[in-house]
Amino acid sequence: MKREETVDYNIKASWHAIARMYNQQALKYGGTMSIGFALLNIHTEEGTPATKIAPMMGLEARSLTRLLKSMEEKGLIYRETDKNDKRSVRIRLTKEGRKNKEKAKSTVLRFNEVVREEIDDEKLNAFFDVLKKINQLIERNNIYARVEV
Repeated sequence: MKREETVDYNIKASWHAIARMYNQQALKYGGTMSIGFALLNIHTEEGTPATKIAPMMGLEARSLTRLLKSMEEKGLIYRETDKNDKRSVRIRLTKEGRKNKEKAKSTVLRFNEVVREEIDDEKLNAFFDVLKKINQLIERNNIYARVEV
């Protein structure tokens, strides 16, 4: 089987193309795709507990720590002790962070708009169904249970 015929190669190649596209857009504003994704996962009004962001983004805590530090240095976020639970820290957006979040949001919406203009709903729904099934197969965690590798 050629690599172009494998499921994982096609998913990874598409994701890398999307990531490059988003990074090119983010560079125009002095950011990265990761920063944009983090901004999109921080509640605009209430902020978001720091412990909730990593799972939403699929990141390890150490990676998130570096990302948040970078975002703080750029003036996009600030940390605030939770008023209800003094042990918890909320990540809140600065005025600049809110502006950049809107830019990230419009970038994502534009990409989705163009994809939906080019690919009909039936094909797109089939694509989502296939990805959902692949994720379910992986979550079962038994793909290699019967195979010696």
